[in-house]
Amino acid sequence: MALIAQLIKLQDYITRYEWDTYRYPTQYIRLKNENWNILYREWIGEVEEEPIATEELGDDLQEENYSVFTKLKNKFRKPKVTVDVIQAEPAEEKTHLPETEAELKQEFLDNLLNFQMKWATSTVTHSSFVNQKFYHDPLLKYLLQRFPDTYLVMYFPVFTIKKAPIEANIILITPLEIEIIHFIEYEEEAMIMASDERTWHIEFADHHEKILNPIISLKRTEKLIRSILAAEEMEFSIKKTVLSRINNIVFAAEPYNTSIIGKLSYDDWFQEKRKLASPLKSMQIKTAEALLKHCQTTSVRRPEWEEDTGPLAIKDMEEKE
Repeated sequence: MALIAQLIKLQDYITRYEWDTYRYPTQYIRLKNENWNILYREWIGEVEEEPIATEELGDDLQEENYSVFTKLKNKFRKPKVTVDVIQAEPAEEKTHLPETEAELKQEFLDNLLNFQMKWATSTVTHSSFVNQKFYHDPLLKYLLQRFPDTYLVMYFPVFTIKKAPIEANIILITPLEIEIIHFIEYEEEAMIMASDERTWHIEFADHHEKILNPIISLKRTEKLIRSILAAEEMEFSIKKTVLSRINNIVFAAEPYNTSIIGKLSYDDWFQEKRKLASPLKSMQIKTAEALLKHCQTTSVRRPEWEEDTGPLAIKDMEEKE
């Protein structure tokens, strides 16, 4: 089964998940699993076509189901061979069929990434103006394509606290906990020297640099999340992680409730995340809903729905529904 986490918030863009947090995570998993199973069976030649179940999905989900999943299925469908085809001149362009299951999964994941970007930047009636860099962001792709679909990702969300926008770290909401992550990565030969001071040192072959201690921003995001959960009278486990997939991190001791993961311990951390076999949890969804409610959202009405295209907050959209 192809894995891909769910992008529930991308900076301050409008998202399906803040419109209906309980509906979309489960519907996404259902759509993904059904379409992967159909695509895989067609790829191995067991079936030629099977209708994709769309009952109770709603018009918006049915439309997207066709536009993303069905087009992908048609792309991989093996053509029927007839006598006329054999006798005809070879076509100049042939449909590329993945030769291995790994290639099939990767193409499926890449199309799912576009599907997730659509859900994370638009609703049926509204959309946000998206910086195109996010469609090619390697870190975002890594987070979405390497973890289970029960992981909910908030990618540098912008919260509104006392009418002031505050950009947070990456937030991973798993069925068991919230993990706030700060990635810190330089050239492979660089060594990261961690400390409890305000700055950390990066040792290169011929020079060194100072950076702001990443735990400072992690603590700020943690405090923000705890204040939101307290206001909602909720509790959910929170942990903080400084993570480098490329560099070694040298430190004397880990701060309280904080993991420092360098390249030597990265694989253990990664495999632990991948191995978690747990369905979506009610408390997980409730936590995601609470955080999304306090996020800043900037969007415009789609022209076909409303002539007025001025910026709207999510509450304005809800009032119109």
